Amino acid sequence: MKYGWQWGIFVAAALLCAAAATGPAQAQSGKAAAKKSAAATCEPAQFRVIIDVGHSEEVPGALSARGVPEYNFNLNLARKIEAKLREAGFAKATLLITPGKAMAGLLSRITYTARHPGDLFLSIHHDAVPEAFLQKWIYDGKERRYCDRFSGHSIFVSNDNDEYPASLKFARLLGLQLKAQGLQYTPHYVEKFMGRRQRQLVDAEAGVYRFDHLVVLRSTNMPAVLLEAGSIVNRDEELRMADPEHQALIATAVVRAVEQFCQTRPPRKQGPHRFALNPFQQPAEAAAPSE
Repeated sequence: MKYGWQWGIFVAAALLCAAAATGPAQAQSGKAAAKKSAAATCEPAQFRVIIDVGHSEEVPGALSARGVPEYNFNLNLARKIEAKLREAGFAKATLLITPGKAMAGLLSRITYTARHPGDLFLSIHHDAVPEAFLQKWIYDGKERRYCDRFSGHSIFVSNDNDEYPASLKFARLLGLQLKAQGLQYTPHYVEKFMGRRQRQLVDAEAGVYRFDHLVVLRSTNMPAVLLEAGSIVNRDEELRMADPEHQALIATAVVRAVEQFCQTRPPRKQGPHRFALNPFQQPAEAAAPSE
């Protein structure tokens, strides 16, 4: 994730219409049906996961220690995750690629999710560090920048998302599955030296952080989680992130977390849903850079 290109944006959304009241007998019947639906087993073929490829070719995000754009890493991992999900029976797993400049890309993401509702939104990114931590080195005859100080993945959710509890539930499942694969999250986001990029750790076991004003998390009308798969400015971790076997390891953790999450989710409600509007406003608390 490259800091500084999502500042100052949030997307307003319209409220859903309330359903008409029914009689006491119908209400009781409806409650029973809801409980039955919530307890129903997962139907992977009907469970729609949207896999968002972070950034775009036009705005590729951070540069790795060897000069590779973050977008390349995001796309490769997202494709691996999509393939693994489809192999597991999640036939409606969808890869979301949004070309264009930063603001246009953000609006496209939110508008797409409003018009094509899903059961889960997972945004794929790879991490960098604040400029102050970067050092210079020469690779392939060119000066590049790196930071070997930090490594590991991190997971983000927004308390402003309409389905924050469900977002947090999936984030925890994902973090625990990554941990089960022998992977560790990075703890440095809680440190004071991160300044305005400091984040609250809401699940110390699974490595889940709170990032309320991140647009793709707060304005997506479904449970939404962002995964920073690893630090590509760390020279050793960059090589791991480019390794197909390591990508498959992460994708396997994602699939297992999705399977667990699917078992706990009631079927997605059909009918009206909120649509993203286009009022580019800049709330004061959102001034800190995000991606």
